[in-house]
Amino acid sequence: MPGRARVGCSGWNYPDWRGVVYPAELARRTWFAWYADHFETVELNTTFYRLPTVRTVQQWASAAPAGFCYSMKLGQFGSHRKKLADPDGWLPNHVECLDALGPAAGPTLVQLPPHWKRNVGRLDEFLDAAPERYRWAVELRDPTWLDDEVYATLARRGAALCLHDLLANHPWVQTTDWTYLRFHGPQAQVHPYCGAYTGRRLWRVAERLETVLAGGGDVYAYFNNDQQGCAARDASWLADRLGRLRS
Repeated sequence: MPGRARVGCSGWNYPDWRGVVYPAELARRTWFAWYADHFETVELNTTFYRLPTVRTVQQWASAAPAGFCYSMKLGQFGSHRKKLADPDGWLPNHVECLDALGPAAGPTLVQLPPHWKRNVGRLDEFLDAAPERYRWAVELRDPTWLDDEVYATLARRGAALCLHDLLANHPWVQTTDWTYLRFHGPQAQVHPYCGAYTGRRLWRVAERLETVLAGGGDVYAYFNNDQQGCAARDASWLADRLGRLRS
């Protein structure tokens, strides 16, 4: 069976999307419903800055239509302040939120801090504590982590290497049977979060993802070039190419 592609944006509640992505007359409280009519997934960056209450997460789950999933970013306390150390003390709080999402729970994005040098033992300790019933994607932000030992650790634990464009020459390495991608803008290393890729820059990525899907691997792809609504337009193009545009 072919894999399933879920393509969306890193958030949906951007004020400058009014009249650009969302119809100008659309009430802001209904933006998520509009978004979920068009995309099958969203990446929650807000969870990086503040852990939501279980009640809030349950409300997210209730708002999601059938088949929709949320990818949640791991809180900065665990990834940046603790640098993944002692996960038994803080990871259960994140897992409680995943449990509250129920069927709408997608992968967790674990973004490692920039300038934190490679520490394979710490990564392995964290992944050992991460429940196998959920999917975990790791975004490496320091070049020292781009290493075969790191890839082997991810593979052994069934975690995905997050493919992104904030690091120059980031390799396309699959460490598990599903793939997680983040797009930060066509000039992400100089001017992140802005600019449109358009199909001219995305078609090669699309071809690679079609190969992943044909081999039975699932795809999660998120656009974080939110300025001027570029993320929504690029996500629509890729979702349409992969056959996953809702309407």
